[in-house]
Amino acid sequence: MTARSHYVGRWRVDLDRRAARRLVPDTRLARVVAAALEVAGAPRPASMGLILTDDAALAELNTAHFGVTGPTDVLSFPLLPPSAFPPHSGRAAEVVPDASAVRDVPRFALPPGRRPYLGDVVVSVERAIAQADAGHGGQTGDVAWSPADELRLLVVHGVLHVCGWDHSDPAERDAMRALERRLLGQ
Repeated sequence: MTARSHYVGRWRVDLDRRAARRLVPDTRLARVVAAALEVAGAPRPASMGLILTDDAALAELNTAHFGVTGPTDVLSFPLLPPSAFPPHSGRAAEVVPDASAVRDVPRFALPPGRRPYLGDVVVSVERAIAQADAGHGGQTGDVAWSPADELRLLVVHGVLHVCGWDHSDPAERDAMRALERRLLGQ
């Protein structure tokens, strides 16, 4: 297990590796997180956590926080409401705040030199490998690519959730998938 902070521009990514397999270098994962935060319009400077672990840990978190039995590939734990981020493509009209609402998100004073913490993304490296090896990757379950590509996608997906993106609405889901592909250079 290793934990380390990585600085990319005005972002700090606190990366905690609990999984044995190293599919993507830490610095590359930090750049993936920073790119997703940037395009999502996250407040900056800021920091967030990325935890790479296994199915057992995701199953435990899934049950404890979402009441769902069994593992999943990625979970996000945002600390700010979706209204703290700019409106984005596909977002249901009833949840798009007006400009004053975004500015009026409660802020709290931080000690000098401290960055606001946006939340955590927890990814099962074990699940990323299994999905990629079975050709069931890409969030649609039909993409055959490397475990490293699947891990990068899961990280981007989780960061977008921290930044207020969702995929329950078809229009927002399609916009989210398109943004994920763009961020992954596809």
